[in-house]
Amino acid sequence: MHKTYSASSLGPGGLDLSQTFFRPIHNTAPPSPTNRHTKITVVGAGNVGMAIAQTVLTQDLVDEIALIDAMPDKLRGEMLDLQHAAAFLPRTTILASSSDYTVTSGSDLIVVTAGARQIPGESRLNLLQRNVALFRSIIPEVAKHSPDAILMVVSNPVDILTYVAWKMSGFPSNRVIGSGTNLDSSRFRFLLADHLQVNAQDVQAYVVGEHGDSSVALWSSISVGGVPILSFLERQQIPYEEEMLENIRKTVVDGAYEVISLKGYTSWAIGYSVANLARTILRDQRRIHPVSVLAKGFYGIDGGDVFLSLPVQLSRGGVVGVTNVHMTDVEVQRLRASGETLLELQSQLGI
Repeated sequence: MHKTYSASSLGPGGLDLSQTFFRPIHNTAPPSPTNRHTKITVVGAGNVGMAIAQTVLTQDLVDEIALIDAMPDKLRGEMLDLQHAAAFLPRTTILASSSDYTVTSGSDLIVVTAGARQIPGESRLNLLQRNVALFRSIIPEVAKHSPDAILMVVSNPVDILTYVAWKMSGFPSNRVIGSGTNLDSSRFRFLLADHLQVNAQDVQAYVVGEHGDSSVALWSSISVGGVPILSFLERQQIPYEEEMLENIRKTVVDGAYEVISLKGYTSWAIGYSVANLARTILRDQRRIHPVSVLAKGFYGIDGGDVFLSLPVQLSRGGVVGVTNVHMTDVEVQRLRASGETLLELQSQLGI
């Protein structure tokens, strides 16, 4: 499939209306070089990729969005469907291609959602190896055409594939992140806010580690309206059990599985999560997000290069630094165990 643009020419002769419809004013100057053009590429036009693209468009985050997918007919259909909504959306150029990665050139942010579907009975390692093979055809291409971009991996298992993308891209570690537990932390905040009948934006809570079964809920640092929860319960002599806390963490982990069992896939929440990260990066907001980053050297993680979610400050240049969040000895132990689980799988990939 050739790259496709929004057309400005009509008729068999290709009349270019954009050059004749308007008359230029006198004494004009070229556009100011300070007017920065922002661009996002989304690789993978499935349910997740299109939810991200749609959310980015409606939030007016970029001037241009490029879509890449291996299925040309579906890709063109998705592109046209979005273009037909132009009258209801901020003005954004939408490009698409199934094979020509030049449409991604000059991207500020590249979001990779493409991934192989797990076959019933397939081992996690075999699925990983198929995704690694898929990434070999994607990552070098996007890195070549946008060498200064931030690379964000959303495909699962996100932590290991973020490591794979880092290795294949040759990018510095501060410019490669995974969506990680940004969404898990949102689910965590929602559950706590719902229980306490407060706005989720007033809840400060993080899930760190693997985006998966070995994730770690940082109960020790949770606060609501600036009030640390566990110390408040202790001061008020309100009893709580570790089992209750663990059940809440499992509810967070199982949240995606429940959505998948009900509607077949997840899309909207991850779409908003990635758009939230894109806003912070593209607008240099320097907000703190729990995303998958190179965790070696933090909290005693020194067994090898592993990507885990930690609260980090994000900017236009990528990761500014890891937030020095206090963790209990038990939380640190669980975080290290989460890293060891991923390192064991990574060691079998041969990268």
